[in-house]
Amino acid sequence: MEYKIRAADASDIELLVRLIRLSFADAAERFGLTEHNAPRHPSNCTPAWIASEMEKAVHYYVLESRGSACGCVALEHAKPRLCYLERLGVLPGSRGEGFGTALVNHVLETCRTLGAEIVQIGIISADTRLRLWYEDLGFQETHTATYAHLPFEVAFLSNVLNKKNRSTVQKPTRIEEESCRRSKYR
Repeated sequence: MEYKIRAADASDIELLVRLIRLSFADAAERFGLTEHNAPRHPSNCTPAWIASEMEKAVHYYVLESRGSACGCVALEHAKPRLCYLERLGVLPGSRGEGFGTALVNHVLETCRTLGAEIVQIGIISADTRLRLWYEDLGFQETHTATYAHLPFEVAFLSNVLNKKNRSTVQKPTRIEEESCRRSKYR
């Protein structure tokens, strides 16, 4: 499995939109998500959405293999000790090759470099397969939450980067949870 992960910039917005929409289309179908009942689900991603996030210092990365982009991920350094892993997507035809794991590991290493202690992600709680996959990568579910504007329950998972404290998963504060809610599910 040869691949390269590179930082994305504004010239990659259309590419990112395509990668994200195609990567999340199957989840949208499985859970009955549409533009009307889940407008902020990544399957409904728009160029304006990505541009706005880039302006707010959300960093995107693209994974390329065999000359083609086949995956991406976003990283938001929300607070000195907290980062959010967002929009992890691998095109359906490129799954099973370790690209998702490579993108997660890239984000975790970048977060360590930034001095973060916790990396958090929010996923559809009913997506058991995805939750188990994240748990295999060192994430642990901290709690779930429901929001009036979402047709699904959100499971929050965290990865504590400090190896001494890795087994201690800290529930985010209400401020951290509110920040996550605003950044991901507007």
